[in-house]
Amino acid sequence: MKMKYLKILSLFSLIGLGAFGCKSPLANERLNELEFEQGGYMRIFSPFPVLAATFRVSKANLAGTRLELLHEAVTSGNGARFASYELVIRFVDSTPANGSNPVADRPLRTIAASTFTKNATTGYPQATMTITGQEALTAIGLTAQQISVGDRFEVRGTMVLTDGSRYSLTNTGPNITGGAFYSSPFFYRINVAL
Repeated sequence: MKMKYLKILSLFSLIGLGAFGCKSPLANERLNELEFEQGGYMRIFSPFPVLAATFRVSKANLAGTRLELLHEAVTSGNGARFASYELVIRFVDSTPANGSNPVADRPLRTIAASTFTKNATTGYPQATMTITGQEALTAIGLTAQQISVGDRFEVRGTMVLTDGSRYSLTNTGPNITGGAFYSSPFFYRINVAL
């Protein structure tokens, strides 16, 4: 008898939990996705995929070697919220034989949204970003004698939207920065080679 009582009590408890546990005052309210915060990212369109965002410049031909890639500005409204892409550069000296010459972040350039052209297929604005070895060297304020094979330039980007919000490596998740689909590292390493 006691067992039958426990089974009946358990059955009514489950029915009660099902009836009252699923009821929520917000259950019938639709979430308005237009009110969610919406960011953006700079997708590398070509070359794709970019492995470790690594490029090389030749010390023997700084003016003729470069980092070059095609970016696509991805925001809501097919890039309509994109305002600019700010670039900073630093120099990492890995070869102390010619002196220690590290250089902290310095402004490199700002690329305005107006220089981008809408891609007819994707609908997003695109532009080619080129940084020659000579431009990188000039930006950090060193001479060719102060850099060696094995050193590197590091460029970091910040996407600025029309509302002033900013997106970079520091506030973007690894799915965006490290994922092959999004291909948006906000970071570019330029190694100094022969």
